[in-house]
Amino acid sequence: MEPIIQLRGVSKAFGNSVILDKMDLDIYPGQGLGIIGPSGTGKSTSLRIIAGLLAPDTGEVYIRGQLRQGLIEDGNDPIYIGMVFQQAALFDSLTVEENVGFRMFQQSHIPRKQIRELVEQKLALVGMADVADRYPAQLSGGMRKRVSFARAIMSNPEHPDDNPEVLLYDEPTAGLDPIASTVIENLVRDLQQVPGGCGTYVMVTHQDSTIRRTTDRIVFLYHGKVQWDGKTPEIDTTDNPLVRQFFSASIHGPIHLID
Repeated sequence: MEPIIQLRGVSKAFGNSVILDKMDLDIYPGQGLGIIGPSGTGKSTSLRIIAGLLAPDTGEVYIRGQLRQGLIEDGNDPIYIGMVFQQAALFDSLTVEENVGFRMFQQSHIPRKQIRELVEQKLALVGMADVADRYPAQLSGGMRKRVSFARAIMSNPEHPDDNPEVLLYDEPTAGLDPIASTVIENLVRDLQQVPGGCGTYVMVTHQDSTIRRTTDRIVFLYHGKVQWDGKTPEIDTTDNPLVRQFFSASIHGPIHLID
């Protein structure tokens, strides 16, 4: 199977701090990939580079074998990549309908009534029917996360090529209680299977249950490089000392504590 997205020799630094150091990564279609590792090791940075929101200092990003030129705003990617941000990133002054349908309201000539119908379809997929007229402040944290999922999978019938083929999740269960986290984890898997969802995704998370319940494959990022790559069940059997220390939460091992 050919990768849908490839990172080759990608490096990124902020000032004197090297975050990614000649990182290589393959993302395959139909797979839930988890990027894990200690805080400050470049997980969210790699996600933003994949999304085209941030340019690497050196290295190359390939989308369906095509070298990316510029950022996502340049519109050169052969596929659309959706992103779910950690804090949902909804516009407080807009209703749920206006948030979910934002791109179509701004970039299409579709009648508002039809956009409303499309928005309601996506809200139903994430278990949020009948909230289109509410504002983000009227929703719980878990509900706002689900609205952001609906926005990420929103499709434009005028431009079928803009339908998301890859979703990027940046810690979608952060700050949620265990029950709310389970709802989000189930939703991630559901959206991988249902028509109108998205079968390929990358998950950045620290949460053990989210790692185990939403990913098929794991890469462990440390010192700016992929240090381990394996199927999710293998995290319990690998001899890799970084992975073993991470999941045992031990303060002793090769992972240095960050004060």
